[in-house]
Amino acid sequence: MTSHRTEQGDGFRPPAVPDVDVRGFWGSRIDSVADRTAMILYERCVAAGMFDQIDPDRPVPAVRMAFHTWADGSPDSVNVQMFWDSDVAKVIETAAYALWRKPNPDLEAKIDGIIDMYGKLQEPDGYLNSWFIRMQPGQRWTNLRDCHELYCAGHLIEGAVAYFQATGKRRLLDIMCRYADHIDVTFGPRPGQKRGYCGHEEIELALVRLGRVTGERRYLDLARYFVEERGRQPHYFDAEAVARGTDPKRFRHKSYEYSQSHLPVREQRKVTGHAVRAMYLYSGMADVATEFGDDTLTDALAVLWKDLTTKQMYVTGGIGPAASNEGFTDHYDLPNETAYAETCASIGLAMWASRMLGRRPDRVYADIMEQALYNGALAGLAVDGAKFFYDNPLASCGAHHRWTWHRCPCCPPNIARTVASIGSYMYGLSKDEVAVHLYGENVARLEVAETAVTLTQETDYPWNGGVIFTLGVDRPATFGLALRVPSWCEAATLSINGVAVRHDLDNGYYRIRREWCDGDTVELDLPMTVRSLRAHPLVRADVGRIAVARGPLIYCVEQVDNAAGLTGLILGSMEKASTHPMASLGGAIAIDLPARRERWSDWTDKLYDTSQPLLEDAPVRLVPYHLWDNRTPGEMLVWIRAH
Repeated sequence: MTSHRTEQGDGFRPPAVPDVDVRGFWGSRIDSVADRTAMILYERCVAAGMFDQIDPDRPVPAVRMAFHTWADGSPDSVNVQMFWDSDVAKVIETAAYALWRKPNPDLEAKIDGIIDMYGKLQEPDGYLNSWFIRMQPGQRWTNLRDCHELYCAGHLIEGAVAYFQATGKRRLLDIMCRYADHIDVTFGPRPGQKRGYCGHEEIELALVRLGRVTGERRYLDLARYFVEERGRQPHYFDAEAVARGTDPKRFRHKSYEYSQSHLPVREQRKVTGHAVRAMYLYSGMADVATEFGDDTLTDALAVLWKDLTTKQMYVTGGIGPAASNEGFTDHYDLPNETAYAETCASIGLAMWASRMLGRRPDRVYADIMEQALYNGALAGLAVDGAKFFYDNPLASCGAHHRWTWHRCPCCPPNIARTVASIGSYMYGLSKDEVAVHLYGENVARLEVAETAVTLTQETDYPWNGGVIFTLGVDRPATFGLALRVPSWCEAATLSINGVAVRHDLDNGYYRIRREWCDGDTVELDLPMTVRSLRAHPLVRADVGRIAVARGPLIYCVEQVDNAAGLTGLILGSMEKASTHPMASLGGAIAIDLPARRERWSDWTDKLYDTSQPLLEDAPVRLVPYHLWDNRTPGEMLVWIRAH
C-alpha cells in the first residue's frame, strides 16, 4: 500500500444528522418521511415476511422469492431474499432520523424489537446474517461474488450508527461492532484470513462511518483493505468458486466489470457495470482517501469522475441507462424513454460526490451532488411519501408510474434515509473551516476551531437564490467559511454584515477567513434565470432538443398541463420565460414558455406521408422533474424539440 495517513482532523467530514435542523424545502420532505414513510416502510417489510426470516423465535420460513438459477440447479443460484437484511437496515436508518425529527414511541418500539431480533440471532463469534443463519446455514462466506453478505453487513452498520446518533441507544451499535470485529478477523492479508471482498460494495464506506463514530482505527484499516484488495490477481472470486466446486466462468453476468472487480481500483479508467455498486465503491474509495490522505486514490477517482459526468450521466443526475445490468453501457448511450437510471444510483452518485468533498471544497463535485439529489434521486419519492420510483426515465408515453413496493425493495428505504439525512450533505467540517455545499433553510450546530458555532441559513432555496447566514458564537473566533457558487450562477454577490465585498473564487467557493463575532451575517445572492441545456452531439437521443433548467432543478413537461402529444412541441426563446408558483404542487415554481405545436391533418391508415404539419402557437408549462407523476397520470418529456 502506497498511501500515507494524514493527521486526524485533516480533510472535511460531514456533521451527524442530528447536528443540522433542516427546515424549508427539505424540512417538509423530512417531515413527510417522519410522519408517513418510515412507518410505511416498516409495515411493508412485515407484509413481505422479512421479519419471519430475521426473528429466531419464529419457525424458519419458506423461501418467498424466485431464484436466478441454472437449469441444472447450480449451487450459485441467488435471489433477492438473500439481501433482505440490507432493506431492513435502511428502514432502521430511516426510522432513526425520523425519531430524531419527531418522537414516535410506537415506531421506536418497533425498531427496538427488530434490534432485539438481531441481538438474539447473532452467533457467538459475532457473525450476523439472517439468510445464512436461518435459510442456508453452513454456507456463510462461500460466495462473496453473488450473495451480498458484506453488503448487508455494511447497511446494518450504517443503521446502527444512525440509531445511536439519533437515539443514544447503543444496543445495535454494539451488535454491529462485534460483527465488524468478526469480519476483521475473517478477512485480510494475514495468514489464515480470506483475501476476499464483496461482490456488491457497501462495507467499505460503512466501516469508515463506524470508525469515525467509535474512534476505532481497525475499522478504517479494514475499509482500506477491502478497497486495496479489489481486483487483484489471482482473482478471489475465481478461487472461491473453485473451492465450492463450481466453474468460475459460470455466473449470471459473466464479467467482473459488473462488480468493478476486473482490475485493481487505481487501474480502472472507465465507469462500468452495475451503477449502484460502482457508486458505493467510489464512495468508499473517497472516504479512505480522506482518512489516509491518499492522493493516488483521489487521482484515480478523478479519472472515473470525468468519465462518468462527461460521457455517461443524464442531465437529471441519473446514471445507468440499461435495465439488463442495472448499469452502464457505452459512452453517450443515454436513451430517454427506456432510461433505467435507478433511484439508488442517483443516491449513490450524491454519496460519491459528497465524499469527494472530503479532501477540499470543489464545486465540480458539489454541483453534481446537488444535481443528483434534487432531480434523479428526489424523483424516487412521491410528495405523499407513500409511493416510489425504482427506475427514472426522462420520457414517458404515460405508462410509467410509481410503485407501492418492489420485488427488490432497495430504493424506497434508500431515498427515505437520504431525504431524512440531507443535513449531513449540506456541510463539511475541517479543523478550522466550515464548507457549505448545499443551501437550504436550517440551523446547524457545529464544532470548528475548538469553538461551538451555530450557523443559521434563511432561504427559500431552491425556488429563490438568496441565502442569509447568521453566525452564533460564545466568543469571537477565527475560522474559515466556504460558500459554494454553483456553476449555473453567473452573477453571484456577497456581503458581510450588510457591506458588499468582492471575493475571488477558489474551486468555485468563496472561502472567507476572518474573526467572527456573535450575530455576524453573510448574505449570498445566487440569481436564478431560466436556461436551456443542450446535450453532446453524440447523445443521439437528444439531437435537436433542449432541456430546461432553473437553479439546481431540471424541468419537464407533463400532459396534465399541456395536453397529449408532447413530442409535437417545439420550444421558443428562454428570454420570454415566466415563472409561477403552483398550489397543486405545494408552491413549486413552474415555468411558462412560448412554444409551437405540430398539427397534422390526417394519419388515418398511414404510417408515412409527404405532407407537412401545421404549426400553431401553444404556450407550455414546465414543472420540476422530481415532481412528475404526482398528479393526473399522463405523458412526460424532459428533452423537448427547439427552434
